Amino acid sequence: MEDLRNIWKPELYHIQMEAPLPKRISCDNCTDRPEFYGKEYHGILGHKEATVLLENEPNGAFLIRKGNEYNDFYTLTWRFNDRIHHYKLYYDGTHYMKDKRYDTIYDLVADGLITCHMELKAQPILDMINAKANYTESPYVTLNRRKLNTLSRIQQTSNKSSPLFNDKIEVKPPVDNTTKKPTFDLTPTWEENPLLMKYSKSHSFKVHTFKGLNWCELCANFLWGFTAQGVKCEDCGFIAHSKCSERVPNHCTPDLKKIRGVFGIDLTTLLNAHSSTLPFVVRKCVNEIEARGMDSEGIYRVSGFADEIEALKMAFDKDGEAADLSQYSNINVVAGTLKLYLRLLPVPLVTYEVHPKLVQAIQIKTVSSQVSMLRECLDSLPPAHFNCLQYMVQHLHRVSQLAEVNKMSAHNLSTVFAPTLVATPPAITDLAFEIRALQALIEYCPQIYYGNN
Repeated sequence: MEDLRNIWKPELYHIQMEAPLPKRISCDNCTDRPEFYGKEYHGILGHKEATVLLENEPNGAFLIRKGNEYNDFYTLTWRFNDRIHHYKLYYDGTHYMKDKRYDTIYDLVADGLITCHMELKAQPILDMINAKANYTESPYVTLNRRKLNTLSRIQQTSNKSSPLFNDKIEVKPPVDNTTKKPTFDLTPTWEENPLLMKYSKSHSFKVHTFKGLNWCELCANFLWGFTAQGVKCEDCGFIAHSKCSERVPNHCTPDLKKIRGVFGIDLTTLLNAHSSTLPFVVRKCVNEIEARGMDSEGIYRVSGFADEIEALKMAFDKDGEAADLSQYSNINVVAGTLKLYLRLLPVPLVTYEVHPKLVQAIQIKTVSSQVSMLRECLDSLPPAHFNCLQYMVQHLHRVSQLAEVNKMSAHNLSTVFAPTLVATPPAITDLAFEIRALQALIEYCPQIYYGNN
């Protein structure tokens, strides 16, 4: 591993260490002090009086006041760069001025002083970071290349021996390659990295407070600040400045060992981690149902035993691809487990973004225009969602063709699956449009996916 001293550039850290420290200017005789402030609160105080109190104090000195009794905010006054500055200050359980929130006033002032100091003294470096940050040369790639190569070798080996890595979505009849939506992208995530991502997965960045010294894995510079110094991806752990995170490509690569089970995992995250084009839970359940449940009356409507569904769920989470479905003689248990998997997806197969388009499409009068609009809706889905929904709709179409036996028409199936497959805002309780849309997908499946007239 390369010497970290050559990767982590410490200029920003040294500049931060020169930032002024908070110094509270106390008021001992304030009678109307709010319970969320301490002696730094001076009551109703004008800016001229506050300036007098701070003019002979060092940079970093601060107090809190209220300009007048009618203000719905407080005022933070501090001395910085040998000048007095005033800021509107709010409290609603946490202290804040803009978007960042703090548990204590000290944290807010300390972080604010560092921010102002960095903007004053480090602007050339910050401009350089924005201009020169290069993902392919970043510490993330440099320090994790060996790990990612190992993961790639594991996946390549599995690709030869395990059906988990050979998932193919069966399409009958064949789709014209000139119009077929690509199922995956074979462009390497970065130069010379053999780990080929099937889907473009964006990072799940969240503001994070880091303990100890940390650096940005894009620009290799220190994460400056007192608290909430940057962001961290909840899926792969990528750390970056907030600004740098906006430039990181959609190459989130969760390590397999970080995936706990398969239920409740974001679909794209799971498929990236397993180098697969279809969740094995969906494929195995569908195969089992098509093998011995297509003529079962009320398939998908009749509930299986809850304890057996939970047992099969645990088997999938524990044994993965090796889970044995044949031991569950009641096919409704397999169907119930499939519905549970789809219901627990953090983002349903038909996403929140596509939902309003779907509702709009189903209100078109002519079938040909409706089919065309539905195709456009599906093309808006993320590839992982597009492929899995296609697989499910094709399966449900085959189930509906045996409705005389299993009593599950396209309408009955769409009534069962609409709440599970379509992301609807909580305020929507009437799913009439969603049911009609899913019914149309099932009924017009050959025209939508195969282009048949």
